[in-house]
Order: sequence, then C-alpha cells, then structure tokens
Amino acid sequence: MPKKTKDINPYYMEQEENKETIEDMMKRKKQKEREKRISQKKKIEQKEEKFDLDTEAVINMTNKNKLKKDEEKRKRITREEKKRKKRIKRIKFFVKLFLLVGIIAGGITFALTSPIFNIMDIKVINNNVIPSDTIISLSCLKTGENIFKFYKGNIYEKIKENPYIESVEIHRKLPNTIEIDVTERVATYNIDYMGKYAYINTQGYILEISEDSKGMPVIQGATTNEEEITPGNRLNNEDLSKLEQVIRIMNATKDSGLDGQVTSIDISDENNYSIYLNEEKKRVYLGDGNNLSNKMLYVQAIIEQEKGKEGEIFLNGDLNSGFNPYFREKV
Repeated sequence: MPKKTKDINPYYMEQEENKETIEDMMKRKKQKEREKRISQKKKIEQKEEKFDLDTEAVINMTNKNKLKKDEEKRKRITREEKKRKKRIKRIKFFVKLFLLVGIIAGGITFALTSPIFNIMDIKVINNNVIPSDTIISLSCLKTGENIFKFYKGNIYEKIKENPYIESVEIHRKLPNTIEIDVTERVATYNIDYMGKYAYINTQGYILEISEDSKGMPVIQGATTNEEEITPGNRLNNEDLSKLEQVIRIMNATKDSGLDGQVTSIDISDENNYSIYLNEEKKRVYLGDGNNLSNKMLYVQAIIEQEKGKEGEIFLNGDLNSGFNPYFREKV
C-alpha cells in the first residue's frame, strides 16, 4: 500500500494552504495590534510631551510673574528706602541749618554787644598830604563805638569828599582797631585862577586853590569856566584833551633834562603849544606837539648857542619838510 505524503495528498495540501493563510492573518492581526499599540503609545507620548510643554510654559509664565512681582517689590522697597533716606537727610539738613542759624545769631549778638569789639584805635596809612586827624574827622568814626556798627560805603563817600583822596579802603583789625588806607591824588600842575593857582593832577581833578604855586608849571589858556574851578571838580573835556598833550611835552622835557626849568605851558592854541624856561628867559614854540624828542634836541642846542640871551625859540614848523628852528632875541 503506497505511503501518503503531503506532496501528493490534495486535502493535506489544502489544509496546509489554509494553515498558512490563518498564520498570515494572525501575523497581520498581531502586526496591526502592534502598530496600534505603537500608535497609541505615540499619541500618549505626544500628549505627555504636549502636557510637559504646556506645563513648562505655565511654569515659565508663573516664574516670570513671580520675577516681575519680586522686581516690583524690590523697586518699591528701593523707592521707599530712598524716600526714607531723603526724609532723614532733610531732617538732618534742617537740624544743621537751625543750629547754624542759632550759632550765627548768637555770634552776631555777641559781636554787636560785647565791649571787646568797641573801637579803641583808628589808624590812617599812606597819607602824605592830608593829615590823619582830618581823614578821621571826615570818616565820622569814633572810639568807643562798636567796630561792626558802621557801613563801609558811607565812610568811603565821606572821606572822598576831600579832593585829594582818590580811593579809600577800610580794614577792621579785630578786636578793636580800624585801619583807613587812602590813596591820594598828587598835585602836578597849576591853572591860572583869578590871580591864584588851582592845583590839578594829571587826570585834571582840581585839588586846591592857593596863592603859592609850589614851583609847579602853570598851565595858561585853559577854557574851563572860572566858576567851575572849585576843588573836587574836573577840567572840561577840551582842557582834558589838551592836558594829555601837556603831559607828553613835560615827559619830553624831562628826558632832555629841561623839566626843572619849565615854569609855564600855554595851551591856548592847540596847533602851537609853548613852554617858558624861566632860568633861560626863553619861550619855546613847539607847534602841534609832534616830533617832540627831536625838537628838544634843537632846544638844547639853541640854549647852548644863545646862552644868557632872552628871547624866543621857534620849533613850530615841520622838521621833516626842511623847517629850520631858529632863535629870535628880545629887543
């Protein structure tokens, strides 16, 4: 009897085929189930990941809010601390100010009432013409008065009422000495005034009316009105302008050694100033006052040449244009 085998048994073959089909189906089913599990797992993971992200966002937001609140709290505390420090500083300032005002008020009261600060000595310095007693009298300061109870400006004006006083400085030498430092004007020239002499300085201030010329050169030909020639006043503008030329002329005579001989200067004609040399008995006509250095050289030469002769020296021409100075003896 022949042996049955799978290879030749149709039924068996069909069963084998069905068996493979069932196995395939089972595999596919398992594969699907596995894929489904994987898919579900991924979904769960995605949900968890999304949850984690949302949670992190919430946490970050919470942290930001917390940080913001903390920062606001810190700023608020800082502001309050600054306000507190400012209040303390303000209080300290007013306390110090109150103490300072109290100290100053006490010091002022002490200075104005204490006999320690009563004037015991009044000194005048740098005065050569005006006596110290005169200046002290003008100041109206008196010993025994409080050293702080006077206004310096008033003292200045009172002392400067004297024409010789150009400027004044008052120094309080604590505790009880006053020092008056004056700068005096110096009389340099005279102005003819009704047979007398009006002393003036180089700035044209009229200092004093006197019958004694004190050997100072006399300026002749001034246009200032006689009623205006009073101590304390000043020459008019025309005379002040001419006074500048007088100063230049006198500086030139000084350089040539002739200044000690000049006794008068005539300014009546600004185009022909003249000086009189008393020792030589000569009047020198200088013209408009230009080229004075060269003109003084001619004066010296003519004086040597015409020694002992009374007359006039003419230098009132233009030396640069060929003018020759000359001497004319008085007949």
